[in-house]
Amino acid sequence: MAQSTILDVRRLTKRIGNLVLMEDLNFSLAEGKKVGIIAKNGAGKSTLLNILCGDEDYEAGEIVWRRDLRVGYLRQNPWYPEHLTVMEACFQHGTTTAETVLGYQTALNTPDNPNLDIWIERMETANAWDYEARIKQVLTMLKIHDFNEKIGHLSGGQLKRVALANILLTEPDLLVLDEPTNHLDLEMIEWLERYLQQTTMSLLMVTHDRYFLDRVCNDIIELADHQVYAYHGNYSYYLEKRQERIDQRNAAAERLGSLYRKELEWMRRLPQARGHKAKYREEAFYKLEERAHNTYREDKTRLEVKSTYIGSKIFEMNYVSKAFGNKVILKDFYYNFARYEKLGIVGNNGTGKTTFIKMLLGYITPDNGHINVGQTVRFGYYSQEGMQFNTQMKVIDAVRDIAEYVDLGHGRKLGASQFLQQFLFPPETQHNYIYKLSGGELRRLYLCTVLMQSPNFLILDEPTNDLDIVTLQVLEEYLREFEGCVIIVSHDRYFMDKVVDHVLVFQGNGIIKDFPGNYTQYRDSVNAPNASNISSGDTTTYKRAKLSDETANSAREKSSVPKQREKAAPRRLTYKEKKEYEQLEHDITALEAEKTEIVAALSSGTISVEQITTHSKRLPLLDAELDEKSLRWLELSEIAEG
Repeated sequence: MAQSTILDVRRLTKRIGNLVLMEDLNFSLAEGKKVGIIAKNGAGKSTLLNILCGDEDYEAGEIVWRRDLRVGYLRQNPWYPEHLTVMEACFQHGTTTAETVLGYQTALNTPDNPNLDIWIERMETANAWDYEARIKQVLTMLKIHDFNEKIGHLSGGQLKRVALANILLTEPDLLVLDEPTNHLDLEMIEWLERYLQQTTMSLLMVTHDRYFLDRVCNDIIELADHQVYAYHGNYSYYLEKRQERIDQRNAAAERLGSLYRKELEWMRRLPQARGHKAKYREEAFYKLEERAHNTYREDKTRLEVKSTYIGSKIFEMNYVSKAFGNKVILKDFYYNFARYEKLGIVGNNGTGKTTFIKMLLGYITPDNGHINVGQTVRFGYYSQEGMQFNTQMKVIDAVRDIAEYVDLGHGRKLGASQFLQQFLFPPETQHNYIYKLSGGELRRLYLCTVLMQSPNFLILDEPTNDLDIVTLQVLEEYLREFEGCVIIVSHDRYFMDKVVDHVLVFQGNGIIKDFPGNYTQYRDSVNAPNASNISSGDTTTYKRAKLSDETANSAREKSSVPKQREKAAPRRLTYKEKKEYEQLEHDITALEAEKTEIVAALSSGTISVEQITTHSKRLPLLDAELDEKSLRWLELSEIAEG
């Protein structure tokens, strides 16, 4: 059955001054589709979302929505009146359910309860009795616990999470999300990922989180060259098909260039040598020349920056402790950093990751212990609050203020303009004023100014926020080959997996787990059946055992290939499988009963915040366990039925 179209964009054009962001843009969105938008910084991703949702105008084109479509838009910088509480803000979106609950509460709190019977009936019709409990559940999952705190007292990250909760609670037909994973820690990102996977709402989203894109979206739209390229698959499929498109384009550009060079040679001959030639060939040459100048190869960008020499002594944390009041960040922490180590730091917000970095840099003094830093260490620090530019300067001048040339080593140097091109700033953008740059372009410029000073120890605090995927790919390749030390604090799981080989997990209350592997390997160890028996000192043994299991499984798969071609003989359940089958039926019944109790408790509106938190954490684990056991039960039931 064909899916109905809920959004149709026709010949959309948008300019900012002389800059053409979009020209004759055409695409549509079908009901139930979950679409990710990918583009370089400055290509107009956020502008496109703002146009679609009515926050910005456009020069030409047409935007057609399905009649009565309900749209929920999470902006990059949401706003609510500062005098509202968190809970009051979650009733501001004006949905029928929210208005019904407010009407009921007003009638309940007014003397003589006017029209209370009408509001009770409306509450029943709207199924709104558990609405406040649902608000608290979603806010709790997003680590917002004080429901009476004023909006004006929240940080930017907390405000973004309140806005996200609000949008999810409206349950619109279409969710439009602009960088939803910014300001979320890993636990929150994984919760949101599961939520969006399970929802039936349509989705249009801009995000740099590639695991999130891959697991949530089933369509990708790429904005490039003022055009739209649509890919009907997830992010992995997009990467494959995009590379095919680039290869075809490069091959066509090569053929066109070769033909142009031959024709140019003919045109340069003396007029006598071609006087008798047909005029159509000259006309064809000029058409070919125009095509050749408008066609270009799309080569992979590569970042080159020389790092200064770094000695064998990097830094040593000697039993360092740090606390702010009752909040313990580090407690007798010892760590000896190795040469060329690439370390990732993960953990929930507020566990002390940034404080750890600032102590290492000398910005914060430990309460006890001391930190010894090697004499050859030269830090390069990229932080969320460190980006400060004179916005009235041009991009090229901001870089030249640091250095006219950048040393690449082996006698090679790059001028400031050439160096900026490595950071995807074309010559025309280099002469723009800084205030004209998008948020992502500003981040890219900041990263450029950090790296051009040739540090040998890079400390990157949330480097992926607001950077486009192309820039992230370039940065990943650079960091993998970087001849120095790296510490990365990030919630971007894909980025961490690509770069780091070692993880410190900040678990709160001064507890730090040292794990030898990348983030996904750490999560696998946590989720493993025997993970509870693995101490921080046993992770190497576990990793080795896991790799041995994978090797054995691979060998078994290879040995079974010839047998797969033979017709499999029907079989019956073994005694062990029969027992498992019977046990699964009992387990599934018990899990479903537990789920029913939890849902009822969350809907009752009578339980405490602590109970809401406990139940909210248990519910997704319960769903995952139910899915796993149900799938296994289906497998065994197929065998049992022959």
